Amino acid sequence: MSKPKPRHLTKSRFKLALDCPTKLFYTRKEAYENQSETDSFLQGLAQGGFQVEELARMYYPDGIAILGDDWNYDLLAQKTAALLEQENVTIFEAAFLHDGLFIRVDILEKKGNNINLIEVKAKSMRSANHQSFFNGNGSLGGGWTTFLYDIAFQKFVIQKCHPNWQITSFLKLVDKDATTTVDGLNQFFKVATSSDNRTGIIKKEGISISDLGESILTNISVNEEVNYILSENPVDETKSFSELVNYYLENYINDTKLKTAIGGHCKGCEYYLEHITPETKSGFHECWQEQLKLSHEAINQPKSYDVWFNPAKNALDDGRYFMKQLTENDFNIKIDADKLSRSERQWLQIEKEINQDTTPYVDLVNLRNELASWKYPLNFIDFETTAVAIPFLKNLRPYEQLAFQFSHHIVYEDGRLEHHHEYLNTEIGVFPNFHFIRALKESLSVNDGSILRYHNHENTIVNVIYNQLQNSNEEDKTDLMDFIQSISHSTNSSSANWTGDRDMIDLQRTVVNYYYDPITVGSNSIKAILPAVLHSSTFLQEKYKKPIGDINLTSKNFNNTHVFIQMENGMVVSPYKNLPPIFEGFDYDTLEAAAEHASQSVPEIADGGAALFAYGKLQFLEMPIEERDAIHQGLLRYCELDTLAMVMIYEYFKDITNQ
Repeated sequence: MSKPKPRHLTKSRFKLALDCPTKLFYTRKEAYENQSETDSFLQGLAQGGFQVEELARMYYPDGIAILGDDWNYDLLAQKTAALLEQENVTIFEAAFLHDGLFIRVDILEKKGNNINLIEVKAKSMRSANHQSFFNGNGSLGGGWTTFLYDIAFQKFVIQKCHPNWQITSFLKLVDKDATTTVDGLNQFFKVATSSDNRTGIIKKEGISISDLGESILTNISVNEEVNYILSENPVDETKSFSELVNYYLENYINDTKLKTAIGGHCKGCEYYLEHITPETKSGFHECWQEQLKLSHEAINQPKSYDVWFNPAKNALDDGRYFMKQLTENDFNIKIDADKLSRSERQWLQIEKEINQDTTPYVDLVNLRNELASWKYPLNFIDFETTAVAIPFLKNLRPYEQLAFQFSHHIVYEDGRLEHHHEYLNTEIGVFPNFHFIRALKESLSVNDGSILRYHNHENTIVNVIYNQLQNSNEEDKTDLMDFIQSISHSTNSSSANWTGDRDMIDLQRTVVNYYYDPITVGSNSIKAILPAVLHSSTFLQEKYKKPIGDINLTSKNFNNTHVFIQMENGMVVSPYKNLPPIFEGFDYDTLEAAAEHASQSVPEIADGGAALFAYGKLQFLEMPIEERDAIHQGLLRYCELDTLAMVMIYEYFKDITNQ
């Protein structure tokens, strides 16, 4: 029988324990699948973290990377120790092992006993405005605490190995005040899963620092913050930092389950598994079962924190963990005669759960009035954009938005539905935004009807383009800026104030104001609303289960035999499920989920999705034309379906208000 591997508290496990100490018991056990690890590589790609890490290494040309042997901690530490015998050395992925503690450092600079510990992140900041990660009251804040504890743990372990070292700690971040001064910077760091490098990046041969132009990265000293954590340990005032580390280490080595009181932090638990098998376990359910003595099925019922906008935080402190335990006293319910107020909508969600009422709620009178205010023909638009850490083109800032695709459906008053126009620009080395807005202007100028979007993204993007035009030398920039003002309203980042005559109508606000379906569990995203209306509407089912050629619809990317809706066991299958993946190996839902998880660390990509991955991949020069064409066609199909999904929601509203 093989000897079990020794247990080590790594920095990833330390961060996991900081979030919830109980998770230490579940990690590294096959039965407890960590849901967030299944797409960690995709999340890294979405964030741009792997490319940023390789870019950061370029500024240390003498740096030596320790590659391979990822799980042989002793060997990695030995390789590092051998390099550290040099007086001056820079190491990438330096490994340190001490009494069960193990860490790897992104970049470690050694000059005698003076050490620079550098943690690289794709997260951005404006370096010109940064002074400290301390709040005004002296506490850590701004969403950086996890990153700072990560560095503190690294310094703690290194200092255990080398007590005489003088360690200075840094975060190397993407600088949103910087501007790329070379074209094709992204081409230097090609994504390739076959790479020997942990980051999955192949660096272009022969490039040097001079090829990178002005740096888009910034070094932020976090010495003061890290020393504060090591001395005060603000997350747990009952233990010193050393005691906290040893507490986690001892319980992890002994495979002891630490008890953590259940609460709001349980939302989004990586070890949640709704349906278990003889081979799988749900750590989430085990925690709740042990503390509440409830069955697996009982724990699956909606939680207090599932309420839209999560207002019932005090209920969790009171031990009321489930939605059915909430009362009207938990809400200051305000009545709005013209629409559902936020508090009304929250209570509606709870009331339907308590009464086991699965029927949708519709404010027919006000919804009918809302639809009557729209001017035909109706124009439904959806944008696909990307924001990347390493810009594709010079003169762009990190995470500056690029708009590369839109779809435009028109619904006429007589019910005719036309996929009127689409735009897609994936050409390498081309700034698409001004071409995009010209094409949008031409498309929306065919009529003067109302324009509908879903949520804020489209309005935000045209404001970004407005500011870009203002700083450009485009001959038609005045006309384009006037067009943008006509179809949008200004945001806080805009240089002027306006509300256009054709200001885009937010279909999501229509949903929020007048409609609620328990199937959505409080979510108002189009991914939740579309299945809900398809489930409820026999009108939509009857219409869209027919081939395109048999209904009053035109399409640019689907032939006349394509069917958008299929039924399985009496349930509607999402139209997105009927489409082939954009590229091999990853389905649409996987890419969307990875981008959504990645945006929790990098908010700039919050509106990314499958298109974010596809556009990024298309910006690399080396790709077979067949693969490029396949991705191109996949993007067109999905974007067309995005605007058609909006049309379906509208048609559902139109149908029920006519009845």
